[in-house]
Amino acid sequence: MIKVSRIQINYLDHITGVTESPRFSWVIDSPFKNCVQLGYQLQIAIDPGFKTIDMDSGMVESDQSAQVVVKNFIPEEGVKYHVRVRVHVTCDGLGEYTTAYGKTAATMLGGLKNPDELKNHFITAEEEKDIPLSKGTYLRKEFTIKKEIQSAIIYSTAFGMYQLHLNGELVSDDQLAPGWTSYGHRVLYQTYDVSHLLNKGANALGAHLGPGWYKGTLSFLRIHHFYGPYTALSLRLDVVYTDGTKESFYSDDSWKGSDSPVVLSELYDGESYDARLEQPGWDAPDFNDDGWRCARFVESTATSIEPQYGSAVKKNEQVSPKLAFVTPKGERVIDFGQNMSALPMITGQGKAGDRVVITCFEVLDKDGNVYTANLRKAAQTVTYTIKDDKSFTFTPHFTFFGFRFIHVSEFPGRADLDNFLAFAVYSEMEQTGFFECSNPDLNQLQSNIQWGMKSNFVSVPTDCPQRDERMGWTGDAQIFGRTAAFNMNTYTFFSNWLRDLAVDQKAVDGGVPHVIPDVLHIYPFKNWLLEQGSHSAAAWSDAAVINPWVLYLAHGDAKILEVQYESMKAWIDFMTDHAEGNIWSYRLQFGDWVALDAEEGSYFGATPTDLISIAYYEYSTRIFSKVANILGRDEDAKRYALLADSIKRTFQETFFNENGDMTAQTQTAHILALHFNLTPEKHLAQTVVGLKHLLDKHDGHLVTGFVGTPYFCHALSSNGCMEEAYDLLLKTDFPSWLYQVKKGATTIWEHWDGIKPDGSMWSPSMNSFNHYAYGAIGEWLYQVVAGLEIDEENPGYKHTIIEPGIGGRLHWVRCSYVSTYGTVGVHWEVEGKTVSLTVTIPGNTTATIRLSDAREVLEQDGLNFTYQDGAFTTQTGSGTYAFTYLLN
Repeated sequence: MIKVSRIQINYLDHITGVTESPRFSWVIDSPFKNCVQLGYQLQIAIDPGFKTIDMDSGMVESDQSAQVVVKNFIPEEGVKYHVRVRVHVTCDGLGEYTTAYGKTAATMLGGLKNPDELKNHFITAEEEKDIPLSKGTYLRKEFTIKKEIQSAIIYSTAFGMYQLHLNGELVSDDQLAPGWTSYGHRVLYQTYDVSHLLNKGANALGAHLGPGWYKGTLSFLRIHHFYGPYTALSLRLDVVYTDGTKESFYSDDSWKGSDSPVVLSELYDGESYDARLEQPGWDAPDFNDDGWRCARFVESTATSIEPQYGSAVKKNEQVSPKLAFVTPKGERVIDFGQNMSALPMITGQGKAGDRVVITCFEVLDKDGNVYTANLRKAAQTVTYTIKDDKSFTFTPHFTFFGFRFIHVSEFPGRADLDNFLAFAVYSEMEQTGFFECSNPDLNQLQSNIQWGMKSNFVSVPTDCPQRDERMGWTGDAQIFGRTAAFNMNTYTFFSNWLRDLAVDQKAVDGGVPHVIPDVLHIYPFKNWLLEQGSHSAAAWSDAAVINPWVLYLAHGDAKILEVQYESMKAWIDFMTDHAEGNIWSYRLQFGDWVALDAEEGSYFGATPTDLISIAYYEYSTRIFSKVANILGRDEDAKRYALLADSIKRTFQETFFNENGDMTAQTQTAHILALHFNLTPEKHLAQTVVGLKHLLDKHDGHLVTGFVGTPYFCHALSSNGCMEEAYDLLLKTDFPSWLYQVKKGATTIWEHWDGIKPDGSMWSPSMNSFNHYAYGAIGEWLYQVVAGLEIDEENPGYKHTIIEPGIGGRLHWVRCSYVSTYGTVGVHWEVEGKTVSLTVTIPGNTTATIRLSDAREVLEQDGLNFTYQDGAFTTQTGSGTYAFTYLLN
């Protein structure tokens, strides 16, 4: 029967730290077709059994089932609420029907009313002599609970990274908390329900702190304590007793501190842990801390403390090693079979003073030996000193590594497969996209794209997880944003990152830093990058506009547009302020980064940077005019639409000659002109021919970089060149996506020739083998090959356009996407000229199905296809439909 199968609050099933009116969404499951919601009733209760209701909306007449806001309801601080929904619907074969309240209930926990209070409670166990050191420290406090406990909530954060303990137990499975934000502006606090860990009587709170992004070494220039000199903890524990009274405990100078066994802790270099320095029971009551030093208050370096809503970094997949071997040079190596961002777990047995030393790395050299040159100065090493002859298990605390292989240089006895595990580490995001097909190489490419994303979505969208960089490059995030939104629910992840973009943007007058958080702006060093400025490059800085827009389209939630509106506008205005005749420029422009048509020894592709700048200027301005229109900012909508029109004319006048040819004869120039709709209508066919010529010139291969690659297949398939797009995708020789697959890649490379056909490597100065940018082809797999397309007028899959792209010698494709409304699915199979197509449309949504390659529809499953605009088309409501048609 019909039911509400899932309820989410702000895109999460269970959310903590809520301090504003939450937004509710739910999925309607129905065995009946054309199911439409007529009304809903939403109830909120502290009582999980809903015997007492704290908020009842009554039956609201509305078809809205996504991002529903209940007016005048904000959760109370520290109170846990349960949410349930029932709906009134109409469906084919049933008529009107009201569901029962299901067993499914979402929960939310209220956050701090005054989070800035935590700024007054930062304490440290470090001293002045510790400023240059990168190590772990302990903080602890014992206290007594004298009454019966009803609930206990901790609100906590740190400068550095921290793991929180209560009575000998870890409070959470969060990793690398509180995450990386622009610490000078904002730090996130975590909300933990510890009711199950707190005891009546004696209790002990403990915190283990490490340098992390706050104090540790950052960027390729290896700046230490970038944000501050000391690690520090701020915490408040609220206890509610069964008699209704409440008591709060804070971090203060009555706490005590000590060095931990983590004697070295760095993100890039790894961790050294001396188990002989362990202090058993340090995080439990009745521990003798007489030798510990007193904690002291330190001043907060953040202007704002905000709640964390989801996307905490977690240990995810557990990966077992596949092979242990010795290299030709005699190096002992463990192969996990998958490149990833991960933490190794080591198990073994030795004697006191023995050491385990391992180095994590990505690839073997062409002779099969350990290759670490591409890590640059990042050591990626774990050193563990054994304390006794008992067996041990160890996982590093405050770091993560990008690796497939482990080089074991010291180990008591013979290191083998059963001595190691790895845990993939990335921000918690629900997988929403699933794609598979009849071509195993494409399936491996899809896996590589997803693993590349997981590896680099670690608190912020980094460029790579292994070398001494790992920064939030805006260009990579912009390029990959659409594919990311298919693969996983990135709303909370990117919303948080975009808030940092907005605050860091203010420091550069509306420009956008190259990396977010911005850790390049104060470097005193001179080099090829920073001499030219650390902000505002076309395609990179356009993340300020494009990424919020992508989130809006994927989820249909205009709140992200409201929150980022001033940031988006500031970036457009920055470009305008630096433009002459609509051609803008500003210091360093990356252009078509690492394109193969670059001059020898250069990272900069051959496409003129002013062409790229003006193309993105028009694209972002056009998007922003749409945003203004959606939000009812009519004057801005009109003004920026006119500006976009003017920029487009300038592009056409500047980059097309009188014969209709583009002045820049590069693949990327033609791709941008076509995909951004900048081509004069009268020259459209000629521009398509020009792109095909440039493709043929390179024997059907791409030579594009970061800017052109994401749109290459789109530019072809949307202009009548579907088979050329497939041919490009399915190339297996160099350079191509599948060349990497054939070379054994399990993630996406930074360079098309990261490993050259002869087995040699690209320059180790910049050669990541886990760099998701070129994985942007994933969007084309979902949107064109499978045919799942968002309707811009009804975003968030409220209305889906389904138009499968049959071709590429593929026999079948199976694809699904978990939208806010439920799962949208497409499955097509080809046998000869006959296509069997099955589509699934979730409840309370509709779809348009277009068969642009059909000659005749054979079985229609109750749908009414009509031929119009060169395609067989039908409109449908929810349900699963299976039909067949003949190809042209």
